[in-house]
Amino acid sequence: MKGKFKILLSAVLISGAVYGQTVNESLKVVQRIGDKLIRETPFKYRLEVAPVDSVFDDVEFINFGRTFGLGRPAVAYAYTRIYSDRDKKMNIQLEHNDACKIWLNGKIVYQRKGNRQLNLIYEERSVEMSFQCELQLKKGENILLVKSETAGQQWTFYMQPPSLKGSVTVAADYPSIGLHQVPDVDARITDLTNWLVIGPFEPGIDIPHAPEMEFQFGTMYAGLGREAVTWTIPKIEILGNMIDPKEWGTTYQWNYHNGGVAWAMQQLSEVSSDSRYKHWADNFCNFQLEGMPFVKHQVRTLNYMNSANHFIIKTPLLDFTLAPALPFIYKLRTEGDFKNRGAYESFINEMMKYAREEQIRLPGSSIYTRVTPEEYTTWVDDMFMGIPFLVQASLYAKDEVTRKFFLEDAASQVLDFIPQVFDKQANLYMHAHYSKRPEVKMPHWARANGWATWAMSDVLKVLPVSHPKYKAILKQYRKHIGEVVKWQDESGFWFNVLEYPESKPEVSGTAIFVMSIARGINYGWLDKKTYMPALTKAWEALASQVEQDGTVHNICMGTMCSEDVNYYINRPFFDDDTHGSFAVLFAGIDVYKMLNGIK
Repeated sequence: MKGKFKILLSAVLISGAVYGQTVNESLKVVQRIGDKLIRETPFKYRLEVAPVDSVFDDVEFINFGRTFGLGRPAVAYAYTRIYSDRDKKMNIQLEHNDACKIWLNGKIVYQRKGNRQLNLIYEERSVEMSFQCELQLKKGENILLVKSETAGQQWTFYMQPPSLKGSVTVAADYPSIGLHQVPDVDARITDLTNWLVIGPFEPGIDIPHAPEMEFQFGTMYAGLGREAVTWTIPKIEILGNMIDPKEWGTTYQWNYHNGGVAWAMQQLSEVSSDSRYKHWADNFCNFQLEGMPFVKHQVRTLNYMNSANHFIIKTPLLDFTLAPALPFIYKLRTEGDFKNRGAYESFINEMMKYAREEQIRLPGSSIYTRVTPEEYTTWVDDMFMGIPFLVQASLYAKDEVTRKFFLEDAASQVLDFIPQVFDKQANLYMHAHYSKRPEVKMPHWARANGWATWAMSDVLKVLPVSHPKYKAILKQYRKHIGEVVKWQDESGFWFNVLEYPESKPEVSGTAIFVMSIARGINYGWLDKKTYMPALTKAWEALASQVEQDGTVHNICMGTMCSEDVNYYINRPFFDDDTHGSFAVLFAGIDVYKMLNGIK
């Protein structure tokens, strides 16, 4: 263990002893986390001017329709500058309705005629566009002029650099974009937009208008219907953003770990008989459901694809579908009638359909897989992102056929993940596996190993002992837990990368292991005498990282996958990152249940 952290941890452990933070007080410890969430979560949006990014590393768009109106054929122009540190070629993706022309430094580099509808394809962590264009950038300033035509129904132009789909191994080299070096443009304008626009003009993509020949301020041109037009900026939009947004994701943002917090708060309410925690979870779920039309407006109408909570709008990834839906289906399953039950049922019906028919699976296997960072990357994370929902769906479903389908799917996936991501030499799970590059070995990241134990324990809790897959799952669970325990540090923690002491002791992985071991002892899957010492030491280490005000320390932020162990070793740690706080909540709840014999 690194010296400074060890000294700090020792001090906190002593402090923990003073406060009596033992396994017998696990519920009190996690209630502090729940109380802080209640105090500090606003469940509302804050209005802000739409942000402007001067680095061309994401989608740039011009919503001509919002600025000039729809309902009649017309053309308009958009102007910006791209700044490159050297001469280079850059391929960009394009999407537009109807006809479009692009000039770079006065030379036409793209043109397409005809009427067409927009066709953006939303993938896991990217938006794919229909067309491509090569920009031959020179060192320094490059002038980009876009001419867009509308037949009257749609009028938006998009461009973006090549999608890296979440890769952490591909070096990105992005130019800057905007008006910050355009003479006679005030800096306050550059803070609002990267573009100047002018129009509308008479339709016809090949009919030249003045902006093709000159760029001049203070001049009026004859526009559509002889209306005088001049250069202006696109309509500036006001967006709703999270209040006090965090780098790892604000507590009420749509993401799996925040849905996990709500799921934990529901169960904390049950074991503590404190309805305030359930009320927090209800507020989380209701905020998401009631806000969907607003979020969809920001993403699909205003075109701010990365605006607050945008992942809730049909993102085809388990992190943003099944996993954050867990508190919704749990509420449906455990409560009777409530005010907006119909909205919950409609949402969960969509998620059950997604789980059964729409989420991609590895060819030749039952398991869920991904196309990021490359096609058919199997992530051990998806054992948690998908399997617990399948278990809940099996308990919630109205008919026996559906119940059996979801439970069988959950059990099959647990076993089918093994040949993809379980390292049989180490008896530990690799973070992910490339189907097309099977020789690549990824590190044994602690939280990823936690996801596997979580999924296995969720299935074992409901799968009948007589089920033909029960023994195989139990064997895998015991084998894995038996190996995980060997890597526990003397402090009680597990390192962020299990076999690497130079990586930091980390809270989220430790918490999930505590939860999984507590379940194993409680349900008789693990021998209490053998595993209780490790559990006790780990819980006391966790409790030492929970302050009296509910702050939780030393949580690794979310990661992509990489074969480079240093990527994991160097990941930032944060306080109160819900990747960790929701895991600590579950750890405390399951320790409490174990001590009190609650199943």
